[in-house]
Amino acid sequence: MPRTIAVMTALLIAASSAAVAADVPPQRQAELRYLLKHDCGSCHGMRLEGGLGPALTARRLAPYGVDFLALTIIQGRPGTPMPPWRPFISEPEAQWLATQLKQGIRP
Repeated sequence: MPRTIAVMTALLIAASSAAVAADVPPQRQAELRYLLKHDCGSCHGMRLEGGLGPALTARRLAPYGVDFLALTIIQGRPGTPMPPWRPFISEPEAQWLATQLKQGIRP
């Protein structure tokens, strides 16, 4: 039974990721990758392995859900240098970006 639950969970995550990717056109995905490298990378390190801000590697982000990460992208982190990106990134785009980070995207 636990194996069945794990497989079902993995399928739901994959379906959710595919739905989010469908909401973000390929050209915008390229723009978001550029933003990740140049804007996020300025604080989180050009390889996203940490700097002023923490690492954004899949291993480091493993304990956090996509929704939590997307909310952090959209709202920022009060009391830290992490700004809110809402003026520049929509919620589906933040979801897409969070999913990419969880999967280990490299800029």
